[in-house]
Amino acid sequence: MITSSRLAVVSGGATGIGRGIARAFAEDGDRVVIIGRRAELLHQASVEINQALGSNLVIPVNADLTDPAQVQRAADRIAELGKVDVLVNNAGAIITPPADEGLDALAESWRRDLDTNLITAVLLTNALLENMSRPGGRLIMISSAAAQRGGAGPHSAGSYAAAKAALHGWVLGLARQLGKDGITVNVLAPGYIEDTDIFHGQDSPEFVAAKIADTLVGRPGTPADVAAAISYIASADAGYLTGQIIGLNGGAVLGR
Repeated sequence: MITSSRLAVVSGGATGIGRGIARAFAEDGDRVVIIGRRAELLHQASVEINQALGSNLVIPVNADLTDPAQVQRAADRIAELGKVDVLVNNAGAIITPPADEGLDALAESWRRDLDTNLITAVLLTNALLENMSRPGGRLIMISSAAAQRGGAGPHSAGSYAAAKAALHGWVLGLARQLGKDGITVNVLAPGYIEDTDIFHGQDSPEFVAAKIADTLVGRPGTPADVAAAISYIASADAGYLTGQIIGLNGGAVLGR
């Protein structure tokens, strides 16, 4: 195994894209903290990855990242492990719009989407920022192609796309702020990625076929595709890449 002194933090690291990213870091010899609110899944992911690699590099930290107190406790635990070299804000989910069409229910749905997809990243980033490596730190947000093309369809009220798009404007400001410290800040915006929980079982064969047909390469993305892109963005070779919104969508969204 390659030895490495890097410490990576991946939110939403128990399943899907986050788990794939965590494994890729661990395969490179990085210590990896995976954070999430489902303790059992976090434990399972850390045990399975560590056993598969014959290591103890993956460390679970249980926290609901919408709760500032829990975020601070997680940050304090991470600080005990050393400086953070890479932070991947991956936690997020699509919040199903309410059946009740009243304004109160709509407001609650939008707030939950903003909490889940934006505020989690804001809180965790700010809690860890002073402990990030300078120079050389890598701050990465996982967004979505929905932020670039808009949310639509029976399972979207637009709040998910809006929350992910809000990451973009925030990242551009962070890149300007942190560039002088040698910290790069970028967004990766995946398109349709199979084997994730994001659609809550709504991915019928017809849904999947439509998503694949929307690409230029004729296949869905995989967590491994995302992990490979993150591995480069997080690498020392990517020191000149910052303030960018990078699409990874098989050509479903062109040139943005």
